[in-house]
Amino acid sequence: MTARRTFATARRILAQLRHDPRSIGLIMVLPCVLMGLVAWMFEDQPQVIDQFGPMLLVVFPVFVMFLVTSVTTLRERTSGTLERLMTTPIGKGDFLIGYALSFALLAALQAVVLTAWAHWVCGLDIAGSWVGLAGVAVLDAVLGSSLGLASSSVARTEFQAVQMMPVVIVPQLLICGLMMPRSAMPRVLELLSDAAPLTYALEAANDIAAGGSWAEAWPDLALTAGFTVAVLIAGVLTLRRRTA
Repeated sequence: MTARRTFATARRILAQLRHDPRSIGLIMVLPCVLMGLVAWMFEDQPQVIDQFGPMLLVVFPVFVMFLVTSVTTLRERTSGTLERLMTTPIGKGDFLIGYALSFALLAALQAVVLTAWAHWVCGLDIAGSWVGLAGVAVLDAVLGSSLGLASSSVARTEFQAVQMMPVVIVPQLLICGLMMPRSAMPRVLELLSDAAPLTYALEAANDIAAGGSWAEAWPDLALTAGFTVAVLIAGVLTLRRRTA
């Protein structure tokens, strides 16, 4: 794996996405629409959006980036593009990390747009730093991209890639602390939540939104980043050149 080949792959993916308005709309518009719907539902109860808004800034980007990344990556394999690329000096690491870099850039833009939308349009009010919360949202969106890349490595069709969402994302949503405090869960579920990346993503977002410093949120941020790297490595090791 070389930096030149990795960045060349990232540029190619970004060029393709630039001509794919549906994917761009899904990445940039859908999270804002979902956040807007929640804010509209509770427009007479602003405390609700203030309480759950920071967590939704984590959930929506992970959800959307997982979907777009897994389907787009799998399309490269099913169309034969990946197999043709593997006949060149580009390796699996160049391909997957290049994909990760391109979607990380889109994830960063998505997180910034969504955070601004939540603040200026949806009326989300937090005690902490908006820059810090946007940074957490960026990291979480990158996590969603990494999970999507790894999931696409084991799926055979685009439909299977979509089916991976209930397997990879939904269980984490149920036990990460979004529905109820982890301390109130049965002990077994609380232990399982310790292995869920979204758990630490949500805790970091809540800490920053409540006025905590980066130093206080650092353990959760480090664990989220560690999960992201580990998932990418798993994706590289399991990536197949073509779909049988």
